[in-house]
Amino acid sequence: MKIDLEEIRKKASPVNQYLANINGPFRQRFLERKKAYQLDVKAINKLKSFANNYVIVAFSAEWCKDCAANIPVLALISESTGLEVRIFGGLKKDPLSPNRRWSIPPSPPEVERFQVDKIPLILIFSKEGTEKGRIVENPRVGLTLEEEILQIIQGNAEKCS
Repeated sequence: MKIDLEEIRKKASPVNQYLANINGPFRQRFLERKKAYQLDVKAINKLKSFANNYVIVAFSAEWCKDCAANIPVLALISESTGLEVRIFGGLKKDPLSPNRRWSIPPSPPEVERFQVDKIPLILIFSKEGTEKGRIVENPRVGLTLEEEILQIIQGNAEKCS
């Protein structure tokens, strides 16, 4: 699936703006995670060389504990590497419709376009807008988020060379 990244940039927030705009009882959980998390320096240094060629788009909700664990890490990765990270936030479940996972609005319509079932959904796109990989909820066991992103990007870089 190829996407229009300019359209995504207009609709989704930069990760640090998203974090700054979280209000209410869940804000502290996101901020504490960002403050306490220690990035894998080796993975970060490797990601720096790919930062200009990829964009990460993630779906999040303030009430989601996996989002509180991973979205702040995406902010740190972005700050440390220059990798662009955009967030579609404010997802709300749709308790009135058994056929729809998310209530639209307030959830963005992109939840249907990208077939968001579980969150956070972290999508990795090339600068041309082609999806290169996705991480659902959490990185695979034994990997940090930055290591899994690096594996996805390196795997795609090898296919292209």
